[in-house]
Amino acid sequence: MSSFSIPFLTPPCSSNTISSRPKICLYATPAVSPIVSSEVDASRLEPRVEERDGYWVLKEEYRVGINPQEKVKLEKEPMALFMEGGIHELAKMSLQEIDSSKLTKDDIDVRLKWLGLFHRRKHQYGRFMMRLKLPNGVTTSVQTRYLASVIKKYGKDGCADVTTRQNWQIRGVVLPDVPEILKGLAEVGLNSLQSGMDNVRNPVGNPLAGIDPHEIVDTRPYTNLLSQFITANSLGNPTISNLPRKWNVCVVGSHDLFEHPHINDLAYMPAIKNGRFGFNLLVGGFFSPKRCAEAIPLDAWVSADDVIPLCKAVLEAYRDLGTRGNRQKTRMMWLIDELGIEVFRSEIEKRMPGKKLERASEEEMVQKQWERRDYLGVHPQKQDGLSYVGIHIPVGRVHADEMDELANLADKYGTGELRLTVEQNIIIPNVENSKLDALLKEPLLKERFSPEPSLLMKTLVACTGNQFCGQAIIETKARALKVTEEVEREVAVTRKVRMHWTGCPNTCGQVQVADIGFMGCMTRDQNGKVTEGVDIFLGGRIGSDSHLAQVYKKGVPCKDLVPIVADILVNHFGAVKRNREEGDD
Repeated sequence: MSSFSIPFLTPPCSSNTISSRPKICLYATPAVSPIVSSEVDASRLEPRVEERDGYWVLKEEYRVGINPQEKVKLEKEPMALFMEGGIHELAKMSLQEIDSSKLTKDDIDVRLKWLGLFHRRKHQYGRFMMRLKLPNGVTTSVQTRYLASVIKKYGKDGCADVTTRQNWQIRGVVLPDVPEILKGLAEVGLNSLQSGMDNVRNPVGNPLAGIDPHEIVDTRPYTNLLSQFITANSLGNPTISNLPRKWNVCVVGSHDLFEHPHINDLAYMPAIKNGRFGFNLLVGGFFSPKRCAEAIPLDAWVSADDVIPLCKAVLEAYRDLGTRGNRQKTRMMWLIDELGIEVFRSEIEKRMPGKKLERASEEEMVQKQWERRDYLGVHPQKQDGLSYVGIHIPVGRVHADEMDELANLADKYGTGELRLTVEQNIIIPNVENSKLDALLKEPLLKERFSPEPSLLMKTLVACTGNQFCGQAIIETKARALKVTEEVEREVAVTRKVRMHWTGCPNTCGQVQVADIGFMGCMTRDQNGKVTEGVDIFLGGRIGSDSHLAQVYKKGVPCKDLVPIVADILVNHFGAVKRNREEGDD
């Protein structure tokens, strides 16, 4: 592997519609290369950032018309809160002191996101959500217990969520506790660094990596290396912490495409070239309130040894050339559109160590007609005598005592390891077959986290919603469960139907990849009263024939959803209406 100034650790391969409503234009970009003039003015390819005192900052000549977030970064370097110990002084200040100063107010509302801390100013003033880095979704019982101990002290304000990027978010954190929490995270091998704002999100991989009899490649070494590069082994990596916007990456290791490559800014797709193993590359997939785009081929292949150099080159091209004006037009696909895929590719190529980038391989390893498997329940591993057990975490929400018990089960029946998935569920791997019956009889699995949930429940996904998130328009998690339960009393389904809920157009719940998606909005009911509602999306697909959902019906009051969803299931997904006896609830 090419050398870097950042030392890499050896990656572990085991445990470890109303008038006031804003006008939103949501559309899906087809997965084709952008058609752009082949000529790009040479001045456009001049880097817009430069290194100053160890940090990368926007050059003076490009500071006109920048968005407010870019101004915050210029006023004070966010990474300094971590790399220069600024968090320790900030944690000693009262919220009144902080709010009296624009700079420190921006510290807790914007800059702390570089440390993975999100102030819940609107609904939980003074409390934070902390987002972890958890490459490939692999965590340990020790780490899980530590996170449980953090949220336990916050009582009803403390809880945790499994996210759609295969990691943990913990809630209820208060600022004075942050230095000690960061220290504790480091002691158990976790970190939250560079997990928010204009940084690289958690590297996603196959949740069955290393245990799947049908896997193409074990993704854990690659996602671990990516995470180590992104954060410079948890020391902070300012060379890629000033991106124009957030950026997602995944490494595909399964025919099932559990990693959702088509919605990532960079996806590594396994492919053989001239007898060498490596990856074809997809780039530019993203969701935003104004636009959703599927990733497109870069027409490039890299060997397994060049996973990090390629990632570095793509990030530097995006950092150097991305626009920083309208925040809704700063994701990487907008840059690809502007330059054209070939010019964008050439900018990556010239940032590679050998100034060369091979064309894509025709020997793709992902089987196109593969039927996506269900990982919930009991399944044999590639290791003789062992199985993994996928358990359903209703809309991803867990509490401290449940996290402790999950850790206990991982120790008692497995090897102390847990795997998180992008569908907000958890897998316990490495269970001896002789222990399966006992595990399945455990109260937590019988009463709370079932390995065999109903067909509609098992693929239900929901973002945080307005219980905690200030951007969410509606409540999502409890409502998603309630609506699904009521719909199940109305109709019987014969196959899984993936239903996703998101509280606002930022679509953290990824409604565009769901069979049925619900995006929060404010609307009017039949009496003209303003009420919480949703825009319904239909037809999203995942896997080799992936495509994004389209709007089916807009502005539906949440209280009217059950019969509408039931009809959608009957008319589009083969569900059958149940015969309801008089007096049935």
